[in-house]
Amino acid sequence: MSDQPVSNGAAAPASNGPQFSVEKIYVKDVSFEAPGAPGVFNEQGQPQLQMNLNQRVQRLNDSAFEVVLGVTLTCTFAEDRTAYLAEVQQAGVFGLAGFDDAALDAILGTHCPNILYPYVRQTIGDLIQAGGFPPFLLQPINFEALYAESLRQRAEQQAKGGDGNLAASEPAGNA
Repeated sequence: MSDQPVSNGAAAPASNGPQFSVEKIYVKDVSFEAPGAPGVFNEQGQPQLQMNLNQRVQRLNDSAFEVVLGVTLTCTFAEDRTAYLAEVQQAGVFGLAGFDDAALDAILGTHCPNILYPYVRQTIGDLIQAGGFPPFLLQPINFEALYAESLRQRAEQQAKGGDGNLAASEPAGNA
């Protein structure tokens, strides 16, 4: 029989290896504006959508990090008439212990935003529909590709004498 404690029929994780946990997921900030309502509901033509995506990481203690995934979605009609502006900052507190710096950086830059994205996607969709507009579903985002691009940009920044860690890096950019 095993010497490891059992909880709900599962062995407890070993305490000496890398550990990842989701401590809390929450909405940090939400904003929705429909500046042209109700006139904008009669607009004809194809709306233009622009999405801005950003991420911030803050170390809370030795093994806890807050990751904030921000999405701003702006819908305009011809002549830059704004139909709506939806902004959501979805946050999570993640426990990470036992990872080397490179693995920690990769988890914070890819895995954590992948966990937060479905929540921000749902909130944006709900805000837009509650604002009287047709349902909208954000498309999937490849955070691994965004992270690879941010690594390339940080390498350039380091070559110029800047800081290369994720917490100090610029937002992930526009999608």
